[in-house]
Amino acid sequence: MSIADEFGARAQQMRQKAEQLEQAAERASDPAERERLKEKARRLQEQSKMSGDSGGIDPM
Repeated sequence: MSIADEFGARAQQMRQKAEQLEQAAERASDPAERERLKEKARRLQEQSKMSGDSGGIDPM
């Protein structure tokens, strides 16, 4: 597995986790918990975008 593949797989995992957090936020009855989960999901989505981009690494 190349470095780019590893970054892509990691980004996919983070996007899946972010989706799970979004769903949990929708089900949360406590507004503070809902907001915490949404914020965590947002951060994971941002990280997944950065991880999905190979960061200029040329896999040759």
